[in-house]
Amino acid sequence: MDAASVTELQAYLRQNQSLAEILERFDEIALPDSWLVAGSIAQTIWNLRCDQPAEQGIKDVDLIYFDGRDFSVDAEAGHERRIRDLFRHLPIKLDVKNEARVHLWYQERFGYGIRPYRSSTDAIVTFPTTATAIGVRRTYGEFEYCAPFGLDDLFSLVVRPNKKQITRAIYEAKIERWRSLWPRLTIVPWERMAASASSAVRA
Repeated sequence: MDAASVTELQAYLRQNQSLAEILERFDEIALPDSWLVAGSIAQTIWNLRCDQPAEQGIKDVDLIYFDGRDFSVDAEAGHERRIRDLFRHLPIKLDVKNEARVHLWYQERFGYGIRPYRSSTDAIVTFPTTATAIGVRRTYGEFEYCAPFGLDDLFSLVVRPNKKQITRAIYEAKIERWRSLWPRLTIVPWERMAASASSAVRA
């Protein structure tokens, strides 16, 4: 991925004050293999490219981590409480999930099982669309990103299904809400093939 695209991504995220602060203080999150991911990143870019405030329409901010040693609900909930307290002054709802335990509850919630993830980046590759399959973080002050499908769809306002894990119903429920908030999005129908993922974790 070219350096200009990564610079542009960082410039967009700095305009969302909540995301900018979370990234600036990312070392305080102090969780293994942790990333800021998915919708809040994509929706910030969509807002700005649609001439809307960076934070508009963003329901929550997702933070993920991977801890294969502690699968307990209590540990995950404790981390979420601690991190929400860290950023309690921000006008956002923070959701914190341990990707090592997603396979334990996924079938009950969505009606079908999935294999255990091996890492947080292994989970990001399965996120519902090519544009929202993205993670960012700062490690010792250095910006890092994971974008297995690249940034082209994200910057071009293209929503394309990633069929690695989700169903058509999940995809169509998401795009129904997104259409109303970001009418300039180009929605690729479920029937069309999605792009292939590549290994894309970069500093």
